[in-house]
Amino acid sequence: MTKTIEQNTLRKEFQTRLNEDELLNCMKCGFCLPSCPTYIETSANELHSPRGRIALMKGVVDGLIEPNEEVEKSLNVCLGCRACEPVCPSGVRYGHLLEEARDIIQQSKKQSAPAKWFRHIVFKELFPHQNRMRRLLSVIGLYQRSGIQKVVRKTGVINILPEHMRTMEKVLPKIPTYKQMKNRPTYIAAKENAMKRVAFFTGCLMDTMFLNTNQATIELLRLSGCEVVIPPSQNCCGALHGHSGEKQLAKELAKRNISAFEQLEVDYIISNAGGCGAFLYEYDHLLKDEKDWNDRAKDFTNKIKDMTEVLVELDFHNRYELRLPNQVITYQDSCHLRNVMRTFASPRILLHAIEGIEFKEMKEADRCCGSAGIYNLVQPEMSKQILDHKMEHVKETKATTIVTANPGCLLQMKLGIEREGIENIKAVHIADLLLEAVKAN
Repeated sequence: MTKTIEQNTLRKEFQTRLNEDELLNCMKCGFCLPSCPTYIETSANELHSPRGRIALMKGVVDGLIEPNEEVEKSLNVCLGCRACEPVCPSGVRYGHLLEEARDIIQQSKKQSAPAKWFRHIVFKELFPHQNRMRRLLSVIGLYQRSGIQKVVRKTGVINILPEHMRTMEKVLPKIPTYKQMKNRPTYIAAKENAMKRVAFFTGCLMDTMFLNTNQATIELLRLSGCEVVIPPSQNCCGALHGHSGEKQLAKELAKRNISAFEQLEVDYIISNAGGCGAFLYEYDHLLKDEKDWNDRAKDFTNKIKDMTEVLVELDFHNRYELRLPNQVITYQDSCHLRNVMRTFASPRILLHAIEGIEFKEMKEADRCCGSAGIYNLVQPEMSKQILDHKMEHVKETKATTIVTANPGCLLQMKLGIEREGIENIKAVHIADLLLEAVKAN
């Protein structure tokens, strides 16, 4: 009886909250199928395709399908890469449907005490509080610098962790100290006359684990003629929350960010992480039903730009000589940067401008690498399967450098290199590579 009541409640939520026009907009043509990694990896299982998942959602809304564990599993196996959207002739906003359905299920289901506690810690007590992120990551940094990491590896203690966690431990970047993370300037002047005044969205992991990449991004913007403002009251973008069934928390974080940036009088708000940028780019959709916030959200999203777009706009690649030692470079697209922000040309323009490199376009560079936020942690087997195929394409290019534009993709590519045991190849963020190319001259 209890299970029936729960399913009835779920169905009513599906009927109330899912956009039926969007569900009906799917023509079931199948154009999305070749672009969907999980459909391909499951040998053309329609349950794991965009078309199939939309059919499941519609079936629940119409009362033809019970909102059971099979439905939840299908939605959770989805990477949320949104590669289906650019190829959809009807323009279905699949990503919006997916996030809404996940939120309905997550907020309606009964959870075990450990699961509830874990989600509370991660989503409420950690990611929304940047100083807590700094302190936690500084502990990992201390583990790396103190010699404990060497002892743990040498004694085999590390082997108590699952295989994918052991590999992840190996590829983590060197974490800065708490003092380095904390002492962040709030204003950086342009190198010469400022052509643009921009705000920089620092992100939570980007400003801790990948602090050096953030600093490289700021330096590139400064060299390009941007004066850079960094509001200290900004916080996590909320992407992790929005993708994981914590939509209300995502809205709260969005409002805080809008408030932090809206009084700055800047031309652009710059992101250097595809996942963060795409979520910021859709704050207007996230807050579409909130009258007091929707216009403010639209003003915010209209200013969101990826760093590579701004560098190309300001002609950075022609104003500076870019040079690196001879190497073969390939580029792995960030799914959300490409499929949501539709930014894919500017990174390639910048890479092609570097003397000394041979750029090799990777087969299916636009296909997800299997990172997808925390997907590689919650769906490790599917993630590894997708990554293994990605690394086959990497090896075909004979590249010595894999360039990415998103921290999750960067770690995933490093995981792939480690798993394959490939020597003489590295993965780097495009900001770090471009700064290296400038400094080489």
